[in-house]
Order: sequence, then structure tokens, then C-alpha cells
Amino acid sequence: MSDSKFERHRQPWKADEVQKLHTLAKKGMALKAIAKALTRSEESVKERAKADGLSIAKLR
Repeated sequence: MSDSKFERHRQPWKADEVQKLHTLAKKGMALKAIAKALTRSEESVKERAKADGLSIAKLR
């Protein structure tokens, strides 16, 4: 095995995906649900939401 650090695919965000993220976040959907709806990792969704200044509801 090589020593290179594991790198995810890092797909660029499309405009419609960003729009959907904003819509779902405003509806108060949970991170896991948003990630599933966008077929992206929770980490990816969290990073994008943070970059866009969105708050995502925490599951309790």
C-alpha cells in the first residue's frame, strides 16, 4: 500500500444541488436526511452549509 493520504472523490457542487441544500436546510431537515437526499456525505454537506452560512438542524 502507498503512504498517500486517503482522498475522497470531492465532486464539485452544482447550482441545483446548492439550491436544494438551501431549501432543505431552511425546512429544518436533519443533516443525515439532507446528505441522503443529495447523495453526498454528511461531511460534504456540513462543509458546504458552513461555507454558505447555513445552519443545519441537529438530530436529538
